[in-house]
Amino acid sequence: MRRSTNIRREYMKPSIADLSEQISEAHRAIRPQVPETPLEYSAGLSRLTGCEVHLKCEHLQRTGSFKFRGASNKLIRHHASMRERGVITASSGNHGLGVALAGRTLGIAVSVYAPADASPAKMEAIRMAGAQVIQVPGDALAAELAASRQSSLTGQSYVPPYNDADVIAGQGTIATEMLRQESGFDAVFVSVGGGGLISGIGSAFKTWSPDTRIVGCWPANAPSLHASLAAGRIIEVQEIDTISDGTAGGIEPGAITFEICQQVIDEVVLVTEEQIKKAMRLLALHERWMVEGAAGVALGAMLQCSPYFRGKKVAVVLCGRNISLEKYLEAIGTSYQA
Repeated sequence: MRRSTNIRREYMKPSIADLSEQISEAHRAIRPQVPETPLEYSAGLSRLTGCEVHLKCEHLQRTGSFKFRGASNKLIRHHASMRERGVITASSGNHGLGVALAGRTLGIAVSVYAPADASPAKMEAIRMAGAQVIQVPGDALAAELAASRQSSLTGQSYVPPYNDADVIAGQGTIATEMLRQESGFDAVFVSVGGGGLISGIGSAFKTWSPDTRIVGCWPANAPSLHASLAAGRIIEVQEIDTISDGTAGGIEPGAITFEICQQVIDEVVLVTEEQIKKAMRLLALHERWMVEGAAGVALGAMLQCSPYFRGKKVAVVLCGRNISLEKYLEAIGTSYQA
């Protein structure tokens, strides 16, 4: 069970127009370090749902996750000032791995603070990417607090997982690619944790394809930002375990993603654990792809909403693949047959 953070920081809140300009800049800046990922038409899922289904393959991105985009943009923009002291971040998974690889590529030392019970496999992957891993007692909040304190003590730059305009702009390059690869989307389904991914994608679509509906997708077990948006303010939410661990956890007070999400999200969908697992299994069945729970959330939401988009062109962002084989097999083994 996790709760929202109580770290308080002051952030500049960029407008949608400002973010769109930053996304365009990031689209140029991150090449060739960050490769473009495919946008694939799924004949099987289209036939199943009656929609024209396109899959944005961020699970094929370097590090196996979209997080490499935002981390790379942040470090590329500020690498000159970061090289002397290095950077610090807090993560137990995809964000830490993205920062680690971006830092290694740019010659920037990276320290990643993680909770003591973080996945040993994920910690080893972060170390293999060249970062120092510091595990601390407690949960994800304890790791973030420790990283924040260390950043203040040492003067090392802190690289947030979502609450940062450079990071959001990096994630928004996904939409820039999608709009070059295909046109006329009626809806785009995006899984939501802290809101960095949908803030970037949503800002780009609102600027360059305003008729496209942006659908925010949450696991029903971990709906922190969803509940905050419904309340009109950031609130603490009790969460329970979810296979979509990449979207679990709370939202910082004052997070810039809150106001951006208020502007860019058109529809919201909550997805049960069984629906997430079914979506993961369907991707394996129709596309032969193994994805993590957060990717299953977006597809699960699209499957749930497919009657409303029958005959329409929709896109699903498959945000990552970093799940252990054991956990994946357990998930698809317990999901019912398609």
